[in-house]
Amino acid sequence: MLNNYLPILIFLVVATAVALVMLTLGTFVGRFFSRNPADRDKLSAYECGFDAFEDSRMKFDVRYYLVAILFIVFDLEVVFLFPWAVALGKIGVAGLIAMVIFLGILTVGFIYEWKKGALEWD
Repeated sequence: MLNNYLPILIFLVVATAVALVMLTLGTFVGRFFSRNPADRDKLSAYECGFDAFEDSRMKFDVRYYLVAILFIVFDLEVVFLFPWAVALGKIGVAGLIAMVIFLGILTVGFIYEWKKGALEWD
């Protein structure tokens, strides 16, 4: 029974050791290099390479979240396509029809969102 779980135990020990070494190394290297910064610009907060010009706690437009949700939905479509393609030989015509229906529903949803202007970023 121990032979079944020994590789998992070894993996957990090695992963924990690597994580601890990386955290320790990052702490020591960070302290060593942050003692003498080249200039004050290295210590300043910036956004995309320049100073922030608005409050960081501002509200985002709802369209940002809508686009993010649409990305997740259509990204999941691709995730379902991979196992379907692998198992297509075993599931046969019934699996093909089910996937066509699934893709059809997603296509109708995509067209609906497109017509409603959810993908416009004006």
